[in-house]
Amino acid sequence: MNRFLAVLVVVFMVSCKSKAVVAGATTPVTYMKSKNIIAKHYDNKSDFSTLYIKAKAKYSDDKQSQNVTAEIKIKKDEQILVSIRFLGITMAKASITPTSVSYYEKIKGTYFEGDFSALSQWLGTDLDFNKIQNMLLGEALDDLKKGKYTESLVEGLYRLDDTANDNTKKTFYINGGDFSVNRQEITQTAEGRMIQVAYTYIKEYKEAIVPATVVIHTYQPKGKSEINLEYDTITFNEELSFPYSVPNGYNRIIIK
Repeated sequence: MNRFLAVLVVVFMVSCKSKAVVAGATTPVTYMKSKNIIAKHYDNKSDFSTLYIKAKAKYSDDKQSQNVTAEIKIKKDEQILVSIRFLGITMAKASITPTSVSYYEKIKGTYFEGDFSALSQWLGTDLDFNKIQNMLLGEALDDLKKGKYTESLVEGLYRLDDTANDNTKKTFYINGGDFSVNRQEITQTAEGRMIQVAYTYIKEYKEAIVPATVVIHTYQPKGKSEINLEYDTITFNEELSFPYSVPNGYNRIIIK
């Protein structure tokens, strides 16, 4: 369970009416320069202070498969609290801030406290707070306005490829209708690692466009894993609490 929570943290939130849309090319697309695609992506409204998500979550890897429920609380740009429950019992909890990652799990009675560098090394993909928040919100993991990209049309989607000539390759697929993210991939070639995040459905709220489903695949030499999140309940701008404390007697995990 501890590895499941860690990947969910990466890897990995309805008080207003929403419209569900299949995440794909909803209208015919024509060629467009990357800077215009990026500008339209960031034209999508994301105006809220807090977000609450209740979701079904399924995790699977080469050795196991688990179905649980996840409660995700977001205080925008400040904190994310993830609670994993099985049969209504909290089995694990994680608190994520821009500077730290903390989590504990009940089965083995262990906990972790550290920064993103240690967790990134353990999971095999680079992380920070903004990437995790963006992943859950269905936004581009990176700030696309700070990079340079080549554009192309692929299966009715706008494809953006990072032009940086380094070991990490980044590709983003953008819907032609609402310019939300359809899927995104980050590959570290030398290490044989890749993370792919895909959004099957999105929901349009007055506060933001939020995915209804998130599918996360990770690949690395020691194996592959998959997380499926299905958002059942989404509410915005409620007053939320973020309680987190490690139970007494738990053993700390040290990631070298």
